[in-house]
Amino acid sequence: MSAPILLTSLTPGDHEDVARLLHRSLVQWYESRLRQGAKFGDSHAPFLLFPEVYEALDPGECIAARDARTQALLGVCFSHERETHVALGIVATAPEAGGRGVARRMMEEALERARRPGKPVRLVSSLLNLDSFSLYTRLGFVPGAIFQDMLLTVPEGGMTAPAPAGTQRVRAAKPDEAARIADFEQSLQGIRREKDFAFFLRNEVGSWRLLVSEREDGSLNGFLGMSTHPSFSMIGPGVAADEETAAALLWQALDGLRGQSLVFLLPCAAAGLVRTAYAWGARNVELHVAQSTAPAATARGIVFPTFMPESA
Repeated sequence: MSAPILLTSLTPGDHEDVARLLHRSLVQWYESRLRQGAKFGDSHAPFLLFPEVYEALDPGECIAARDARTQALLGVCFSHERETHVALGIVATAPEAGGRGVARRMMEEALERARRPGKPVRLVSSLLNLDSFSLYTRLGFVPGAIFQDMLLTVPEGGMTAPAPAGTQRVRAAKPDEAARIADFEQSLQGIRREKDFAFFLRNEVGSWRLLVSEREDGSLNGFLGMSTHPSFSMIGPGVAADEETAAALLWQALDGLRGQSLVFLLPCAAAGLVRTAYAWGARNVELHVAQSTAPAATARGIVFPTFMPESA
């Protein structure tokens, strides 16, 4: 009989084990199901960024599952509470812990933590992983918007496609604009996470950029963040008032990351924006879906989700 599962927080001494677990979990799943395990490389070192960022952002909030007898790390669930909700990042279990209900135990703990302040839980999960999709829906999550994961390699000389309309209104966010950006997202999406934007603007752990777009009257009509760390180059999170603004922000972000291969998520429903990304040379690599334990509120605008920190 397997030993009981013990749920704890992480310590700095766990970061190496977390990185190894994340790497093994992703390689095993993608290789066994899709024959794509090689895309995560041979080293766990790039995954050290995940515990480093999450623990800097929300110390002690990560849920760690351990074998009660050996104390071996069996799983991690990155959780962070925000003003309007609790967001979940990567949920991963050690391949050798399969069948022990590790992911379910961690998810139940995350849901219980969210029930105390009465907040919904939000996440973005892969539509290719039906095991996790089934677990989440059994636990009460309701699927919402579907996103296309798109990959584009930016030439060394920058974007070859002409700059779309509105790029002249895009600029780097100022250090004191976290609240303004949070207000804008809340006005369109109904969620608020000022802490994340303040973290990006401080830029102390990881490597972040944050762009904003303004209307002629100076009001915001979009923002877009990005991780530029060598271990994790990805565009998002972001929200734009419309597809034209989203395209301007995305073009500026891509053009500023020359010579890199970037992944970004676009809503499948934003058909014009998706076709624009195709025209720039982007290709689909996966599908994700936003899920929440609360009924989906009426949201407006274009959303760019990301995986660190998780946004939905």
